[in-house]
Amino acid sequence: MQLSHTRPVAAVRFDDPNLVATAGLVPMMALAQASGLLSLADQHLSVPTDKGANAGRKIGSLVGGMVAGADSIADLALLRHGAMGTIFDRPYAPSTLGSFLRQFTFGHVRQLDAVASRFLLGLAARTPVVAGIDTGRVLVDIDDTIIEVHGHGKQGSGYGYSGVRGLNALLATVTTDTAAPVIVGQRLRRGACGSPRGAARMVADALATVDRLRTHSTESAAESTPKVLVRLDSAFYGHPTLGAAIAAGADVSVTVRLTSTIKRAIESIDDDDAWTPIEYTDAIYDEDTDTWISRAEVAEIDFTAFASQRKAHRIPGRLVVRRIPDLRPKKDQDQGTLFDIWRFHAFFTTTDTTDLDTVTADKLHRQHAIVEQVNADLKNSALAHLPSGRFTANAAWLVCAVMAFNLTRAAGTLTHDPKLVKATTGTIRRTVVSVPARIASSARRLTLHLPQRWPWETAWNTLFDCMFGRNQPIIA
Repeated sequence: MQLSHTRPVAAVRFDDPNLVATAGLVPMMALAQASGLLSLADQHLSVPTDKGANAGRKIGSLVGGMVAGADSIADLALLRHGAMGTIFDRPYAPSTLGSFLRQFTFGHVRQLDAVASRFLLGLAARTPVVAGIDTGRVLVDIDDTIIEVHGHGKQGSGYGYSGVRGLNALLATVTTDTAAPVIVGQRLRRGACGSPRGAARMVADALATVDRLRTHSTESAAESTPKVLVRLDSAFYGHPTLGAAIAAGADVSVTVRLTSTIKRAIESIDDDDAWTPIEYTDAIYDEDTDTWISRAEVAEIDFTAFASQRKAHRIPGRLVVRRIPDLRPKKDQDQGTLFDIWRFHAFFTTTDTTDLDTVTADKLHRQHAIVEQVNADLKNSALAHLPSGRFTANAAWLVCAVMAFNLTRAAGTLTHDPKLVKATTGTIRRTVVSVPARIASSARRLTLHLPQRWPWETAWNTLFDCMFGRNQPIIA
């Protein structure tokens, strides 16, 4: 592509009051309002002083700005360009929204958590964002991530397991067989805290939200639905976290470290027939024998977690072990042992063998990595920065970022475009939200004039029609 020679660009003027750069915010914010975002914030938030007034509109502005791509308070100025003041009622200035966030205390952040969970219920009632949650398997993934910050000005920042200065965000996502992950729980913690800190409370809150989503689902409930499966990595292997999940009626699937206890359990699997080849890197499927020819194999053994603790803390289940040939160079080639020949990866699960056999359980547990995609998605949008020096303001920013993530996911499902239903929020933002438009007014109604031959015109119109129905404004 090169610039035109016949009609070269000769001048640029920022002088058109009828243009907007993010026309997709119109159906997005319509969905947010219909799902109760503004009314829920007004009802549950009690931020003091005049800076906390009109909490619903301010939370709506924060979420709308994040949906449009804002990753700092200064970026929220994009809500006030061109004709945005015509389409939306008096968008707030970034300084006003920053002052609002700085008034938050820990209690107000918890109030905003309540808004976020109820907002997700509203989205689920109006979109298929959690389709299948009441009929199929539900997977809850818990993970934390370090959001890097610079300098000593950020309250609570410190050096965590990643070795960089930052703050720690703990997230809980829910995924079904037919729906992409959405976030059902979030908590900002100091950067130097350990991963399990507060995880038990997060698990309990996330499973309570899943129960409410199942209750409020618009789909017909199945006679018997599988138990929720909570997946975690080895940092969360402990009785408080696993016990919270089991007390809430869920199964667990958690990676374990190769401690001496785990190694002894693996060594007890001495029968080569117990190992089953699985689909893995370099695996080949043999149609004649209906099996995989693979260097990776899995086996399982009955196992009781926390057997050395008091009886009430012991959790019976099974230990699923995956082994692959260890091709790393050995320091001492003359001294070979079991763990020099193979590399082992084990996880503990309470799922029933009749529900998930060894191979299926291993494959399902490995899919826990999907939560890393959510972390990357957030860091590619609103969580690219934590904009304030105040810890509670950043905690509120995290909750708003989660609501923007869920709103964007829900809007993607309403486009009915297979490529957008499970797309990242960055893709949805680029194709549906960041669409330039010129407004025209006639008979006290606004018409949005969008670009011709927009590649995602059908998806945009489908979303718009879902929100405005028969009385939608004219699109030219």
